[in-house]
Amino acid sequence: MIFQILIAIIIGVFLGIITGLTPGIHINLISLSILSLSPILLNYTTPLILAIMIIGMAVTHTFLDTIPSIFLGAPDPNQVLTVLPGHRMLLQGKGYEAVILTVLGSLSCLILALSLTPILLMMIPKVYGILKNYIGYILILATLFLICKENKAREWALVFFFLSGILGLLVLNSELTNPLFPLLSGLFGTSTLLISIKNKTKIPEQKISFPKTRSLEGIKLSMIATFVGTLCSFLPGLGPSQAAILASSLTKKIKRDLFLVLVGGLSTINMVISFIALYTINKARNGAVIIISKMIEVIDLDTLFIFLGATIVAASLATLLAVFLARIFSKIMTKLNYKFLCTMIILLITILTVVLSNLFGLFILIISTLLGVLPTLKNIGKNHLMGCLILSITLYFLL
Repeated sequence: MIFQILIAIIIGVFLGIITGLTPGIHINLISLSILSLSPILLNYTTPLILAIMIIGMAVTHTFLDTIPSIFLGAPDPNQVLTVLPGHRMLLQGKGYEAVILTVLGSLSCLILALSLTPILLMMIPKVYGILKNYIGYILILATLFLICKENKAREWALVFFFLSGILGLLVLNSELTNPLFPLLSGLFGTSTLLISIKNKTKIPEQKISFPKTRSLEGIKLSMIATFVGTLCSFLPGLGPSQAAILASSLTKKIKRDLFLVLVGGLSTINMVISFIALYTINKARNGAVIIISKMIEVIDLDTLFIFLGATIVAASLATLLAVFLARIFSKIMTKLNYKFLCTMIILLITILTVVLSNLFGLFILIISTLLGVLPTLKNIGKNHLMGCLILSITLYFLL
Protein backbone atom coordinates (compact mmCIF):
# COMPACT_ATOMS: atom_id res chain seq x y z
CA MET A 1 0.00 0.00 0.00
CA ILE A 2 2.82 2.43 0.91
CA PHE A 3 4.47 1.81 -2.45
CA GLN A 4 1.20 2.52 -4.27
CA ILE A 5 0.72 5.71 -2.28
CA LEU A 6 4.23 6.93 -3.16
CA ILE A 7 3.64 6.19 -6.85
CA ALA A 8 0.31 8.06 -6.69
CA ILE A 9 2.02 11.08 -5.09
CA ILE A 10 4.76 11.09 -7.75
CA ILE A 11 2.18 10.92 -10.56
CA GLY A 12 0.24 13.71 -8.85
CA VAL A 13 3.37 15.84 -8.55
CA PHE A 14 4.03 15.34 -12.27
CA LEU A 15 0.46 16.44 -13.07
CA GLY A 16 0.95 19.40 -10.72
CA ILE A 17 3.98 20.47 -12.75
CA ILE A 18 1.77 20.55 -15.85
CA THR A 19 -1.08 22.48 -14.21
CA GLY A 20 1.25 24.78 -12.29
CA LEU A 21 3.37 25.83 -15.26
CA THR A 22 0.77 25.83 -18.04
CA PRO A 23 -1.55 28.87 -18.00
CA GLY A 24 -5.16 27.82 -18.49
CA ILE A 25 -4.69 24.19 -17.40
CA HIS A 26 -6.27 24.09 -13.95
CA ILE A 27 -6.25 21.32 -11.36
CA ASN A 28 -10.06 21.18 -11.52
CA LEU A 29 -9.87 20.21 -15.18
CA ILE A 30 -7.41 17.36 -14.53
CA SER A 31 -9.32 16.25 -11.41
CA LEU A 32 -12.53 16.06 -13.43
CA SER A 33 -10.72 14.05 -16.11
CA ILE A 34 -9.50 11.59 -13.46
CA LEU A 35 -13.07 11.25 -12.15
CA SER A 36 -14.35 10.64 -15.69
CA LEU A 37 -11.74 7.92 -16.22
CA SER A 38 -12.27 6.38 -12.77
CA PRO A 39 -14.51 3.50 -14.02
CA ILE A 40 -11.49 2.30 -16.02
CA LEU A 41 -8.79 3.26 -13.49
CA LEU A 42 -10.59 1.53 -10.61
CA ASN A 43 -10.03 -1.79 -12.35
CA TYR A 44 -6.34 -1.35 -11.48
CA THR A 45 -6.35 0.72 -8.28
CA THR A 46 -8.54 2.09 -5.46
CA PRO A 47 -10.44 5.36 -4.87
CA LEU A 48 -7.95 6.23 -2.12
CA ILE A 49 -5.00 6.03 -4.53
CA LEU A 50 -6.81 8.22 -7.09
CA ALA A 51 -7.61 10.73 -4.34
CA ILE A 52 -3.94 10.83 -3.27
CA MET A 53 -2.95 11.43 -6.89
CA ILE A 54 -5.23 14.48 -6.95
CA ILE A 55 -3.81 15.68 -3.62
CA GLY A 56 -0.25 15.41 -4.93
CA MET A 57 -1.26 17.44 -7.98
CA ALA A 58 -3.19 20.08 -6.00
CA VAL A 59 -0.42 20.67 -3.45
CA THR A 60 2.30 20.83 -6.12
CA HIS A 61 0.16 23.28 -8.09
CA THR A 62 0.06 25.73 -5.17
CA PHE A 63 3.88 25.77 -5.06
CA LEU A 64 4.47 26.10 -8.80
CA ASP A 65 1.67 28.32 -10.10
CA THR A 66 3.56 31.44 -8.99
CA ILE A 67 6.22 30.74 -11.63
CA PRO A 68 4.04 31.63 -14.66
CA SER A 69 2.42 34.38 -12.56
CA ILE A 70 5.78 36.06 -12.02
CA PHE A 71 7.75 35.19 -15.15
CA LEU A 72 4.92 35.29 -17.71
CA GLY A 73 2.34 37.54 -16.09
CA ALA A 74 -0.30 34.84 -16.65
CA PRO A 75 -1.66 34.05 -13.19
CA ASP A 76 -3.95 31.41 -11.88
CA PRO A 77 -6.96 33.33 -10.48
CA ASN A 78 -5.76 32.42 -6.98
CA GLN A 79 -2.43 34.10 -7.68
CA VAL A 80 -3.61 37.33 -9.29
CA LEU A 81 -2.02 39.47 -6.56
CA THR A 82 1.44 38.05 -7.23
CA VAL A 83 1.47 39.70 -10.65
CA LEU A 84 2.10 43.28 -9.52
CA PRO A 85 4.85 42.80 -6.87
CA GLY A 86 6.23 39.66 -8.56
CA HIS A 87 6.38 41.21 -12.02
CA ARG A 88 7.98 44.34 -10.57
CA MET A 89 10.72 42.20 -9.03
CA LEU A 90 11.11 40.36 -12.34
CA LEU A 91 11.76 43.67 -14.11
CA GLN A 92 14.40 44.40 -11.46
CA GLY A 93 16.12 41.10 -12.22
CA LYS A 94 14.76 39.42 -9.07
CA GLY A 95 12.23 36.99 -10.53
CA TYR A 96 13.95 34.01 -8.90
CA GLU A 97 13.85 35.72 -5.52
CA ALA A 98 10.13 36.47 -5.96
CA VAL A 99 9.36 32.79 -6.56
CA ILE A 100 11.43 31.73 -3.55
CA LEU A 101 9.44 34.13 -1.36
CA THR A 102 6.12 32.54 -2.37
CA VAL A 103 7.60 29.06 -1.81
CA LEU A 104 8.76 30.09 1.68
CA GLY A 105 5.23 31.28 2.40
CA SER A 106 3.70 28.05 1.13
CA LEU A 107 6.07 25.81 3.09
CA SER A 108 5.91 27.75 6.37
CA CYS A 109 2.10 27.93 6.33
CA LEU A 110 1.88 24.24 5.49
CA ILE A 111 4.09 23.31 8.45
CA LEU A 112 2.14 25.61 10.77
CA ALA A 113 -1.25 24.29 9.62
CA LEU A 114 -0.19 20.67 10.04
CA SER A 115 1.16 21.36 13.53
CA LEU A 116 -2.19 22.96 14.43
CA THR A 117 -4.27 20.10 13.00
CA PRO A 118 -5.56 18.86 16.41
CA ILE A 119 -6.77 22.39 17.23
CA LEU A 120 -8.28 22.87 13.76
CA LEU A 121 -10.15 19.57 14.05
CA MET A 122 -11.93 20.91 17.13
CA MET A 123 -12.25 24.54 16.02
CA ILE A 124 -13.56 24.28 12.45
CA PRO A 125 -16.91 22.60 13.26
CA LYS A 126 -17.62 25.15 16.02
CA VAL A 127 -16.69 28.17 13.90
CA TYR A 128 -18.68 26.84 10.94
CA GLY A 129 -21.69 26.28 13.20
CA ILE A 130 -21.58 29.97 14.16
CA LEU A 131 -20.92 31.37 10.67
CA LYS A 132 -22.99 29.14 8.37
CA ASN A 133 -26.19 31.22 8.68
CA TYR A 134 -24.35 34.47 8.02
CA ILE A 135 -22.07 33.57 5.10
CA GLY A 136 -23.94 35.77 2.61
CA TYR A 137 -23.71 38.83 4.87
CA ILE A 138 -20.04 38.19 5.67
CA LEU A 139 -19.29 38.02 1.93
CA ILE A 140 -21.00 41.39 1.46
CA LEU A 141 -18.95 42.95 4.27
CA ALA A 142 -15.71 41.45 2.93
CA THR A 143 -16.49 42.72 -0.57
CA LEU A 144 -17.25 46.24 0.68
CA PHE A 145 -14.03 46.23 2.69
CA LEU A 146 -11.97 45.21 -0.35
CA ILE A 147 -13.63 47.90 -2.47
CA CYS A 148 -13.02 50.58 0.18
CA LYS A 149 -9.33 49.63 0.24
CA GLU A 150 -9.02 51.16 -3.25
CA ASN A 151 -9.32 54.66 -1.74
CA LYS A 152 -9.42 56.94 -4.83
CA ALA A 153 -10.90 54.36 -7.21
CA ARG A 154 -13.73 52.88 -5.16
CA GLU A 155 -16.36 53.71 -7.78
CA TRP A 156 -14.46 51.83 -10.47
CA ALA A 157 -13.85 48.90 -8.14
CA LEU A 158 -17.59 48.70 -7.51
CA VAL A 159 -18.31 48.91 -11.23
CA PHE A 160 -15.86 46.13 -12.07
CA PHE A 161 -17.19 43.96 -9.26
CA PHE A 162 -20.75 44.18 -10.57
CA LEU A 163 -19.77 43.88 -14.24
CA SER A 164 -17.83 40.70 -13.53
CA GLY A 165 -20.60 39.54 -11.20
CA ILE A 166 -23.28 39.95 -13.87
CA LEU A 167 -21.05 38.20 -16.40
CA GLY A 168 -20.54 35.38 -13.91
CA LEU A 169 -24.27 35.04 -13.29
CA LEU A 170 -24.96 34.77 -17.02
CA VAL A 171 -22.15 32.30 -17.67
CA LEU A 172 -22.72 30.07 -14.65
CA ASN A 173 -26.44 29.84 -15.38
CA SER A 174 -25.90 29.04 -19.06
CA GLU A 175 -25.63 25.57 -20.55
CA LEU A 176 -21.97 26.14 -21.35
CA THR A 177 -19.64 23.20 -20.74
CA ASN A 178 -16.77 24.05 -18.35
CA PRO A 179 -18.03 27.64 -17.87
CA LEU A 180 -15.25 28.65 -15.44
CA PHE A 181 -12.47 27.94 -17.91
CA PRO A 182 -13.17 30.73 -20.46
CA LEU A 183 -14.52 33.04 -17.74
CA LEU A 184 -11.50 32.94 -15.41
CA SER A 185 -8.93 32.49 -18.20
CA GLY A 186 -10.14 35.71 -19.80
CA LEU A 187 -10.47 37.77 -16.64
CA PHE A 188 -7.10 36.81 -15.17
CA GLY A 189 -5.02 35.13 -17.89
CA THR A 190 -5.28 36.40 -21.45
CA SER A 191 -6.08 39.94 -20.32
CA THR A 192 -2.81 40.14 -18.35
CA LEU A 193 -0.86 38.69 -21.28
CA LEU A 194 -2.35 41.27 -23.66
CA ILE A 195 -1.21 44.06 -21.35
CA SER A 196 2.30 42.59 -21.36
CA ILE A 197 2.29 42.54 -25.17
CA LYS A 198 0.93 46.10 -25.35
CA ASN A 199 3.60 47.39 -22.97
CA LYS A 200 6.36 45.66 -24.99
CA THR A 201 7.79 44.21 -21.80
CA LYS A 202 11.50 43.39 -21.90
CA ILE A 203 12.93 41.02 -19.32
CA PRO A 204 16.33 42.05 -17.87
CA GLU A 205 19.07 39.64 -16.87
CA GLN A 206 17.92 37.69 -13.82
CA LYS A 207 19.96 37.31 -10.64
CA ILE A 208 20.00 34.04 -8.71
CA SER A 209 19.71 35.51 -5.24
CA PHE A 210 17.86 34.52 -2.08
CA PRO A 211 15.58 36.90 -0.20
CA LYS A 212 16.77 38.68 2.92
CA THR A 213 13.76 38.64 5.21
CA ARG A 214 13.67 38.61 8.98
CA SER A 215 12.56 35.29 10.47
CA LEU A 216 10.19 36.89 12.98
CA GLU A 217 8.36 38.78 10.24
CA GLY A 218 7.99 35.59 8.22
CA ILE A 219 6.65 33.66 11.23
CA LYS A 220 4.21 36.46 12.03
CA LEU A 221 2.86 36.50 8.48
CA SER A 222 2.58 32.71 8.44
CA MET A 223 0.44 32.86 11.59
CA ILE A 224 -1.75 35.60 10.12
CA ALA A 225 -2.10 33.71 6.84
CA THR A 226 -3.10 30.54 8.70
CA PHE A 227 -5.71 32.42 10.73
CA VAL A 228 -7.23 34.30 7.79
CA GLY A 229 -6.97 31.30 5.48
CA THR A 230 -8.92 29.20 7.98
CA LEU A 231 -11.68 31.81 8.25
CA CYS A 232 -11.86 32.21 4.47
CA SER A 233 -12.25 28.45 4.10
CA PHE A 234 -15.84 28.99 5.29
CA LEU A 235 -16.45 31.70 2.70
CA PRO A 236 -16.77 30.33 -0.85
CA GLY A 237 -15.65 32.77 -3.51
CA LEU A 238 -12.98 34.42 -1.38
CA GLY A 239 -9.71 33.00 -2.66
CA PRO A 240 -6.09 33.60 -1.62
CA SER A 241 -5.93 36.96 -3.44
CA GLN A 242 -8.82 38.41 -1.47
CA ALA A 243 -7.63 36.73 1.72
CA ALA A 244 -4.19 38.32 1.26
CA ILE A 245 -5.71 41.80 1.30
CA LEU A 246 -7.72 40.97 4.41
CA ALA A 247 -4.65 39.46 6.07
CA SER A 248 -2.47 42.45 5.26
CA SER A 249 -4.98 44.63 7.10
CA LEU A 250 -4.18 42.79 10.33
CA THR A 251 -0.61 44.06 10.36
CA LYS A 252 1.24 47.25 9.56
CA LYS A 253 2.05 48.14 5.98
CA ILE A 254 4.13 45.21 4.80
CA LYS A 255 6.99 45.21 2.37
CA ARG A 256 6.59 43.96 -1.17
CA ASP A 257 8.63 40.82 -0.57
CA LEU A 258 6.70 39.85 2.55
CA PHE A 259 3.42 40.31 0.69
CA LEU A 260 4.58 37.58 -1.70
CA VAL A 261 5.19 35.34 1.34
CA LEU A 262 1.62 36.06 2.43
CA VAL A 263 0.02 35.24 -0.93
CA GLY A 264 2.07 32.08 -1.35
CA GLY A 265 1.15 30.90 2.13
CA LEU A 266 -2.56 31.54 1.67
CA SER A 267 -2.68 29.55 -1.55
CA THR A 268 -1.32 26.45 0.19
CA ILE A 269 -3.19 26.90 3.48
CA ASN A 270 -6.40 27.04 1.47
CA MET A 271 -5.73 23.52 0.16
CA VAL A 272 -4.74 22.04 3.54
CA ILE A 273 -7.76 23.49 5.35
CA SER A 274 -9.97 22.09 2.59
CA PHE A 275 -8.93 18.54 3.52
CA ILE A 276 -9.64 19.16 7.21
CA ALA A 277 -12.98 20.85 6.42
CA LEU A 278 -14.01 17.88 4.29
CA TYR A 279 -13.48 15.59 7.29
CA THR A 280 -14.93 17.84 10.02
CA ILE A 281 -17.94 19.50 8.35
CA ASN A 282 -18.22 17.47 5.12
CA LYS A 283 -17.80 20.62 3.00
CA ALA A 284 -15.56 20.73 -0.07
CA ARG A 285 -13.73 24.08 -0.35
CA ASN A 286 -12.54 23.78 -3.96
CA GLY A 287 -12.98 21.79 -7.15
CA ALA A 288 -10.24 19.23 -6.50
CA VAL A 289 -11.63 18.43 -3.04
CA ILE A 290 -15.15 18.12 -4.48
CA ILE A 291 -13.83 15.45 -6.85
CA ILE A 292 -12.15 13.65 -3.92
CA SER A 293 -15.44 13.71 -1.98
CA LYS A 294 -17.15 12.05 -4.93
CA MET A 295 -14.54 9.29 -5.00
CA ILE A 296 -14.53 8.66 -1.24
CA GLU A 297 -17.95 9.27 0.26
CA VAL A 298 -16.90 8.92 3.90
CA ILE A 299 -13.61 10.45 5.11
CA ASP A 300 -12.56 8.96 8.45
CA LEU A 301 -9.68 10.11 10.66
CA ASP A 302 -7.26 7.52 9.27
CA THR A 303 -7.98 8.68 5.72
CA LEU A 304 -7.48 12.31 6.73
CA PHE A 305 -4.04 11.55 8.17
CA ILE A 306 -3.10 9.66 5.00
CA PHE A 307 -4.14 12.77 3.05
CA LEU A 308 -2.06 15.03 5.29
CA GLY A 309 0.92 12.67 5.05
CA ALA A 310 0.63 12.72 1.25
CA THR A 311 0.50 16.53 1.47
CA ILE A 312 3.82 16.62 3.34
CA VAL A 313 5.57 14.39 0.79
CA ALA A 314 4.13 16.30 -2.17
CA ALA A 315 5.06 19.65 -0.62
CA SER A 316 8.64 18.51 -0.03
CA LEU A 317 9.01 17.47 -3.67
CA ALA A 318 7.23 20.62 -4.86
CA THR A 319 9.61 22.85 -2.88
CA LEU A 320 12.64 21.31 -4.57
CA LEU A 321 10.94 21.52 -7.97
CA ALA A 322 9.99 25.18 -7.49
CA VAL A 323 13.58 26.14 -6.63
CA PHE A 324 14.93 24.15 -9.60
CA LEU A 325 12.36 25.36 -12.14
CA ALA A 326 12.61 28.99 -11.01
CA ARG A 327 16.34 28.84 -11.68
CA ILE A 328 15.72 27.47 -15.19
CA PHE A 329 13.09 30.14 -15.91
CA SER A 330 15.48 32.83 -14.70
CA LYS A 331 18.14 31.69 -17.16
CA ILE A 332 15.94 31.23 -20.23
CA MET A 333 13.53 34.18 -19.92
CA THR A 334 16.03 36.71 -21.27
CA LYS A 335 16.72 34.45 -24.27
CA LEU A 336 13.08 34.12 -25.29
CA ASN A 337 10.96 36.44 -27.36
CA TYR A 338 8.57 37.49 -24.60
CA LYS A 339 5.95 38.89 -26.97
CA PHE A 340 5.95 35.68 -29.01
CA LEU A 341 5.72 33.58 -25.84
CA CYS A 342 2.72 35.55 -24.56
CA THR A 343 1.05 35.24 -27.97
CA MET A 344 1.54 31.46 -27.99
CA ILE A 345 0.04 31.14 -24.51
CA ILE A 346 -2.99 33.17 -25.58
CA LEU A 347 -3.34 30.91 -28.62
CA LEU A 348 -3.13 27.81 -26.39
CA ILE A 349 -5.84 29.13 -24.05
CA THR A 350 -8.01 29.99 -27.08
CA ILE A 351 -7.66 26.49 -28.54
CA LEU A 352 -8.40 24.87 -25.17
CA THR A 353 -11.48 27.08 -24.80
CA VAL A 354 -12.89 25.94 -28.13
CA VAL A 355 -12.14 22.28 -27.30
CA LEU A 356 -13.56 22.41 -23.77
CA SER A 357 -16.35 24.97 -24.11
CA ASN A 358 -17.11 25.23 -27.88
CA LEU A 359 -17.57 28.48 -29.81
CA PHE A 360 -19.83 30.03 -27.20
CA GLY A 361 -16.98 29.57 -24.74
CA LEU A 362 -14.75 31.48 -27.14
CA PHE A 363 -17.25 34.35 -27.10
CA ILE A 364 -17.13 34.34 -23.27
CA LEU A 365 -13.32 34.30 -23.38
CA ILE A 366 -13.30 37.41 -25.58
CA ILE A 367 -15.78 39.29 -23.37
CA SER A 368 -14.03 38.33 -20.13
CA THR A 369 -10.64 39.27 -21.62
CA LEU A 370 -11.88 42.73 -22.54
CA LEU A 371 -13.29 43.17 -19.05
CA GLY A 372 -10.06 41.84 -17.51
CA VAL A 373 -7.99 44.53 -19.24
CA LEU A 374 -9.98 47.43 -17.80
CA PRO A 375 -8.84 47.33 -14.12
CA THR A 376 -5.20 47.47 -15.23
CA LEU A 377 -5.94 50.48 -17.42
CA LYS A 378 -7.62 52.15 -14.42
CA ASN A 379 -4.74 51.10 -12.13
CA ILE A 380 -6.85 49.19 -9.61
CA GLY A 381 -6.69 45.62 -8.33
CA LYS A 382 -7.97 42.82 -10.53
CA ASN A 383 -9.10 40.96 -7.42
CA HIS A 384 -12.44 42.81 -7.74
CA LEU A 385 -13.13 40.73 -10.83
CA MET A 386 -13.69 37.77 -8.49
CA GLY A 387 -17.16 39.27 -8.33
CA CYS A 388 -17.79 36.79 -11.15
CA LEU A 389 -18.04 34.13 -8.42
CA ILE A 390 -18.70 36.10 -5.24
CA LEU A 391 -21.93 37.74 -6.49
CA SER A 392 -23.47 34.42 -7.51
CA ILE A 393 -22.46 32.77 -4.23
CA THR A 394 -23.76 35.69 -2.15
CA LEU A 395 -27.13 35.60 -3.89
CA TYR A 396 -27.27 31.83 -3.38
CA PHE A 397 -26.91 32.23 0.40
CA LEU A 398 -29.28 35.20 0.68
CA LEU A 399 -32.11 34.15 -1.66
